[in-house]
Amino acid sequence: MNRSMSVLDRVTLAMVLAAFCPAGCSGPTAAVHPAAPASTSAPANISAPRQDALASLRQGNERFVRGTSAGRRQSLLAGQKPLAVVVCCSDSRVGPELVFGQGLGDIVVVRVAGNVVDPVVQGSVEYAVEHLHAPLIVVMGHDDCGAVKAAVADDHATGAIAAVVGRIRGSVEAAESQGLKDDAAVNAVTDLNIKASIQEISASPIVSKALAKGAVKILGARYHLASGRVEWLETKPSPTTATAPAK
Repeated sequence: MNRSMSVLDRVTLAMVLAAFCPAGCSGPTAAVHPAAPASTSAPANISAPRQDALASLRQGNERFVRGTSAGRRQSLLAGQKPLAVVVCCSDSRVGPELVFGQGLGDIVVVRVAGNVVDPVVQGSVEYAVEHLHAPLIVVMGHDDCGAVKAAVADDHATGAIAAVVGRIRGSVEAAESQGLKDDAAVNAVTDLNIKASIQEISASPIVSKALAKGAVKILGARYHLASGRVEWLETKPSPTTATAPAK
């Protein structure tokens, strides 16, 4: 029997479509592809509620497991031979693997707020140099670093954040000795802090020995958030930029 759909039928159909197409479909003929990978692009509205953060991570891991990296993962089971160790800020906008276009097993990443160096960071670098034979060390800072801005502003940092800010104060004092303030100071301290971290890493007996043998090189870099470009800096830090010990 051919008859038009009742209101109840239409409501039922709408509910079924909503279940299969929660983001909204163009109509009953819209195709459904449950196996299609979800987009990996960042959400347009970064201030949107993030109650689904754990679900997003789980879904991302499923995409990773089912993706094209299975062969690469298997090839790394026997060990790793990274081409570099990168010490950089923990800022979520600065991802070394993405910035340098590298994948699994390509770089050792040591991330810490303000790309500062403490014994734990130093040990991580030493391990990459001595045991993994990484031929390159990169210390990478970036524009608009919150830790650098806090150190320049001399804000009262609470908790263990003070340990991070304290290690940047030496670079702040060096900038202030040049009469730099505000944005000019932040810009200068960003580079001075990179060089100070290079100086600390270079002072490691393990790293200094590898440097003397020519087994490793160390470079400074600055990531520009707007352009995505990495600016390479001079590698010889000034003695005046030594980081102050954490208080």
